[in-house]
Amino acid sequence: MPWRRRPFRGSDIARAINIADLREIARRQVPNFIFEYIEGGAEDEATLRRNRASLEALRFVPRTLVNTVGRQQRIELFGRECAAPLIVAPTGGNGMVHPLGDIALARAAAGAGIPFCLSTVSTVRLERVAAEAGGRLWMQLYVMDDRKVAESIVTRAAANGFEALVFTTDANVFGSREWDRRNYRSPGKPTARNLLDALRHPRWLYEILIRHGVPRFENFASFLPPGGATALGGSTVIPKLFSPSITWDDIGWLRGIWPGKLLVKGVLSVEDAVRAAELGCDGIILTNHGGRQLDYCVSAIDVLPEVAQAVRGRLTLLVDGGFRRGSDVIKALALGAQGVMLGRATLYGLTAAGERGVRRALEILTSEIDRTLGQLGCRSVADLGPHLLRGSPSRGA
Repeated sequence: MPWRRRPFRGSDIARAINIADLREIARRQVPNFIFEYIEGGAEDEATLRRNRASLEALRFVPRTLVNTVGRQQRIELFGRECAAPLIVAPTGGNGMVHPLGDIALARAAAGAGIPFCLSTVSTVRLERVAAEAGGRLWMQLYVMDDRKVAESIVTRAAANGFEALVFTTDANVFGSREWDRRNYRSPGKPTARNLLDALRHPRWLYEILIRHGVPRFENFASFLPPGGATALGGSTVIPKLFSPSITWDDIGWLRGIWPGKLLVKGVLSVEDAVRAAELGCDGIILTNHGGRQLDYCVSAIDVLPEVAQAVRGRLTLLVDGGFRRGSDVIKALALGAQGVMLGRATLYGLTAAGERGVRRALEILTSEIDRTLGQLGCRSVADLGPHLLRGSPSRGA
């Protein structure tokens, strides 16, 4: 290509035609240390890069002369129809990019006919999300040293109609997110350079810190000491609360206090996937935590084919990590996933324009999914399979 493509320069999300455009808008809306919280990975960020490289290593083999009029992308999850093979993933501290960001994400998901998963470290109480957002709600759970925190969240989620509990298992020995350590001189206190950068974003300062006040980890604020619940620099505070003692025995404990569907998030090996199935889990999520935990780790797409073969029909299989295009989603479905969780892709929309931005992100991805289905000669997700792909994700950089 004899020219360099320029980054998207507009600010109108209606003119954003892909997730990369939304990312460019988002990047300009917030101080750098906030955007790095969304973007960053652990240590050398090799896992972060791997997630994209593995998806990009796969190529399509389309079928032609197929009538694809009336194609659709609906799927079924836990006996209920989803309008698209997508779930908005749990992400923490969303109030730092948009006031009531969790509600905005949940409402956009409900409007798109897909589930939304609320994080334990959300900045809106789960009761408020249930009351104001509607739609299909899942609850993500971190188990901390004080098990009463988890018991409180699980009990409250059940009482408020949350459909599924997503037990995150891959972050209890917290990743070294060096970008965050550099951005703060001490927990919750940005460096002077970052404070000056914040002054260059007066709208963010007013909306996030002044008008609404510094967001807090509302779901477990009552368990924290005074001043310890702030979401500013949360990734420098939260790791100290997590318990590295969680084991497979905790599946039984959670089953005893949670009446709904139970998914394990953090699986990357066939052995763990099979064990989750044997213990009666309703689903697993293949993930490396968006490249924010173990560096030089495999991506979900790397291990998806073998895991799908091992547990097919025994539980629901979801994936996340690096999905930026509808064609990425199609690749995962063709390799055996039943749905894809979106983290950064919808956060770019949230940061760019709140609920409208999230809706735009979902519109972009579902239109790309529809177009890719048609170009492959498929009328629905059921027509997808590995026969439509060439290459190996394990050859990603």
